[in-house]
Amino acid sequence: MTGTLRQVGIDIQDAEENRGLIDAIRADNPELTIRHLPGLVKLQAAGQIVINRETVENALGREWDTGEFQLAIVSYAGNFSEWDDDQIIVKWEH
Repeated sequence: MTGTLRQVGIDIQDAEENRGLIDAIRADNPELTIRHLPGLVKLQAAGQIVINRETVENALGREWDTGEFQLAIVSYAGNFSEWDDDQIIVKWEH
């Protein structure tokens, strides 16, 4: 594939309980673009966004089940190409 990678995105509810999650996603995806809107944090990256359970647990200081991610997201752009107990990957399936 030539050219630039398509942007994927995750919109997360801007709430105190989601701050650690957002910090963890930022740590695992250094190329991430983050925009703060009223009540919403928009995360975007070219190609994919990876969410690692271990990184989230370290940021939250507690155990975290990847199923909890459903409570934080408002919307997304891309496909959940992987979602298991250890990792969530959002990218476009071509």
